Amino acid sequence: MLLFTACEKEVDDSNEEEEITTLKYTLTPVGGGTATILSIRDFNGDNPIVIGGPLLPNQSYRGTLELLNENITPVEDVTVEVKEEDEDHQFFFDIKVAGLSITYQDQDADGNPIGLVTTLTTGTATTGTLDISLRHLPIKSAAGVASGDPTNAGGEVEIEVTFPIDVVQ
Repeated sequence: MLLFTACEKEVDDSNEEEEITTLKYTLTPVGGGTATILSIRDFNGDNPIVIGGPLLPNQSYRGTLELLNENITPVEDVTVEVKEEDEDHQFFFDIKVAGLSITYQDQDADGNPIGLVTTLTTGTATTGTLDISLRHLPIKSAAGVASGDPTNAGGEVEIEVTFPIDVVQ
């Protein structure tokens, strides 16, 4: 006896998580100037190299995030997958710097934020930290998620990093 199943394709909803070895957050002053790049590289999962840079007070920056897997050749730009699956991803920014704010400047097809492109605005000279996390399959309709609060987002954290922030004169 032969059994065939037609017209019904089984869909695999699992998402094999991409390896992310590098996150770069490029902050370019609005109106021109030298960009500051915050980055983290971790090729083996237990030895992160975090690089920060100074930010100017009372300045707005255009922020762009880039994710890479540098453990393979050629280097894989994981940012492409996040863009292609934008409805399934969102970056969150936990700011622990007085006077610093970040607003989303990109959206998925449903009008929900992604976070690959942002505006970061500084206040007066200060120091602190900025945590950036990427979630896969967050509940974008949950309370507070669209404004960047991950409390009700759920989903799986794909990467989470902490950057030292120095706003200097």
